[in-house]
Amino acid sequence: MNRFCTLIASAAVWAVASARAADWPTYRGDYSRSGVSTQSLAGTPVVSWTWQSQHPPQPAWQGEAKWDGWNKVFDLKPRQAFDRAFHVVVSGRRAYFGSSADDQVRCLDTRSGKVIWSFFSEGPVRLAPTLHEGRLYFGSDDGCVYCLQADDGRLIWKTRAVPTDRRIPGNSRIISAWPVRTSVVVQDGKVYVTAGMFPADGVHLVALDAGTGTEVWRQVQNDLPAQGYLLASRSRLYVPAGRNNPAVCDITTGKRVRVVEGAGGTYALLTDDLLVFGPGKTGQLGAVEEGSSDQLASFQGNHMIITGNRSYLHSDSEISALDRGRYLQLARERKSISRQQAALAKKAKSLAGKSGTEAEREAIKKQLADLGKRLDEATQAMDQCLLWKVPSIWPHCVILSGDTLILGGSSEVAGLPADSGKMGWKLPVPGIAYGLSVADDAVFVSTDRGAVLCLRSPSASEPSASSNASTSSRP
Repeated sequence: MNRFCTLIASAAVWAVASARAADWPTYRGDYSRSGVSTQSLAGTPVVSWTWQSQHPPQPAWQGEAKWDGWNKVFDLKPRQAFDRAFHVVVSGRRAYFGSSADDQVRCLDTRSGKVIWSFFSEGPVRLAPTLHEGRLYFGSDDGCVYCLQADDGRLIWKTRAVPTDRRIPGNSRIISAWPVRTSVVVQDGKVYVTAGMFPADGVHLVALDAGTGTEVWRQVQNDLPAQGYLLASRSRLYVPAGRNNPAVCDITTGKRVRVVEGAGGTYALLTDDLLVFGPGKTGQLGAVEEGSSDQLASFQGNHMIITGNRSYLHSDSEISALDRGRYLQLARERKSISRQQAALAKKAKSLAGKSGTEAEREAIKKQLADLGKRLDEATQAMDQCLLWKVPSIWPHCVILSGDTLILGGSSEVAGLPADSGKMGWKLPVPGIAYGLSVADDAVFVSTDRGAVLCLRSPSASEPSASSNASTSSRP
């Protein structure tokens, strides 16, 4: 349990308005990327329909090197795994997703799986679009940011994120030299997005007017790329940097505040301005508090779900639940003790070898021994905050739908009761389930084979759904 940390500190998750009630308007439901919805499924779901692409997703990065010879680290984790499936967003009875295989954004009927409309960009669309006030926003490898009318796919505006239209070969395609490889955040009338992969050519963080697409401000960084899903609080933008560590920027100006310490990766979660990210080289998540660049703590795991009274850690082989309140109290105590230890150790070092300080050094020694005992006691008590831990063979993604943890694995998804972790239900899926969304009384599963499945409770499935179990990818 020592690998858990005071990142469990915050209960509140800042979210897109009403995202957690019914809709799923952006990747993982909100700009904190919480993966949490209050909506629940009744009973064991069934496959209502399946939409299948003619071609599977074409990820920008196929995977990590097998090992890091310089540092002798083996079995490296992929740190740029943001586009291995067509991630779905949902509003009402409509589901939307982009494609890295055929450059389209599609709108599907959530009850039948039928395509309502599709829209072509001029390059792969690698990240989920964002829904906001009846409009759909997304970026593409063609270097442009798009705003569509969500109900009919009509183009409202299109803006090239970097004014220069220079094209280069990329992923067996001709793409912009400044592709849009992050998601779009829409907040307070502005669209935030980045463009560019190569720091030497400039990586642009841009704010656009949400209504017109005109530029509000621009900041250029020349030391880090930008790839993955942006996160946002009311005051900060968090920019993932692929294998590098995220940058924290002021949302009003785009100016960089800091780059946090860690082991890199495009997975990230924001809870009350505490940033959790990874998975590093070996499946390690780090946590950094607002106002700090240094890690607060790190622990082994792929993903985390945080709720008001519990936290769930999801790794390659297990999923576990923690009593947040009690753990937080003990974590604060441990932190205080550790600080006292560091101060006393520093003082003892300064007195070493000085005559006439024997009594003071002995007193410090006793204080350190007492602090060490208190630290061990707090650590043991923290271990007892573990509510449950169960094996898991579904390591690729996790969300919380009502009182059910839904996990994605290879050729299977599963639902576990959040109060116990015991097996609830499982269903086969075609491929590796990298994407999960929940809305409209359904779970939407996205796989690496280009499948999008709708899972519903049997009582909620409509009779017509079975006739649309295999829907073509043609527009």
